[in-house]
Amino acid sequence: MALLMPKILNLSDGESHELQKLIDKHKTPQQIVLRAKIIIMASDGQNHREISRSLEINRQMARLWRNRWLESEGKELSVLQRLQDRERVGAPAKFSMEQVTELFAMACSSPSDYGRPISHWTARELAAQIMKQGIIETISVRHVGRLLKEAELQPHASRYWLTPPCG
Repeated sequence: MALLMPKILNLSDGESHELQKLIDKHKTPQQIVLRAKIIIMASDGQNHREISRSLEINRQMARLWRNRWLESEGKELSVLQRLQDRERVGAPAKFSMEQVTELFAMACSSPSDYGRPISHWTARELAAQIMKQGIIETISVRHVGRLLKEAELQPHASRYWLTPPCG
């Protein structure tokens, strides 16, 4: 039975130096340090089993980063970029930018403009109003709060900058 040897990984002096700098730097994230060690060990001729035992990782991880390094050869990427995770697709956005903009516009206006008998908006009131108007079919109070926080909007404090205090 023939043994399958992993693909040979040759590093240039510059790449080897950059990888070692990443390993030695105290502020380098540990994920990147581990990946750099995998690449250096692979370039020294170690197989996946030897790398996994030495670094206490599984063989699939050693194989994955060797293969990713080899796939990225010839591309205009820095050593650090070659060690980064690939972008993830993630779930599609639940709300369009138009819907979110409508929410923000509502949060920046007075509740009385919408016939609400309240002095300022809360996330609960905004969620109820935006669903009542049919702009968004359903949205949780928590999600409204997250959207407002991301946009750094504080509708509960709008009275202070939209309307001068009575005195």
